[in-house]
Amino acid sequence: MTTPSTRSRARRLAAALLTALPAWPALADGVRLPAQVPPAYRSECGACHVAYPPGLLPAASWQRLMGSLERHYGTDASLDLATVRQLATWLQAHAGTGKRVGPEPPPQDRITRSAWFERKHRQLDEAVWRLPSVKSAANCAACHGGAEQGRFDEHDLRMPAGLPARYRHAFLDD
Repeated sequence: MTTPSTRSRARRLAAALLTALPAWPALADGVRLPAQVPPAYRSECGACHVAYPPGLLPAASWQRLMGSLERHYGTDASLDLATVRQLATWLQAHAGTGKRVGPEPPPQDRITRSAWFERKHRQLDEAVWRLPSVKSAANCAACHGGAEQGRFDEHDLRMPAGLPARYRHAFLDD
């Protein structure tokens, strides 16, 4: 049985550990845009959606996506060959591995269909994604204030307009 003093010591120890490891808690499950992002990634990919951290998909997904830009989820996102090569190389170098991306790429190479994404957002139903202020699960910036910088920390959530009351607890500070 834990006592208040035991819990207090545990909290102090946890705080000390977090202070000793400043990079760890700042990451949203360890995913962030790398320090050096090619300008073309932000300008080309970021023109239509958040420039997603490459660690959210495995290398095989990035390879398929970069090889089919002329039909990128219903849009022609074609780029010149030099830019495609540059971005494909960078994405491959920073692609996700391990637990987040799992042994198999997500269906349709969609981040929003990955087991990790679905687990992190399992409490939300389809109606939330259809809110005019959200539009789709791919619109990370609707709720994640740091999405444009590649930060998806749960402590930097902002409540989208029209969110039903039953979800508001996720956006309130403890």
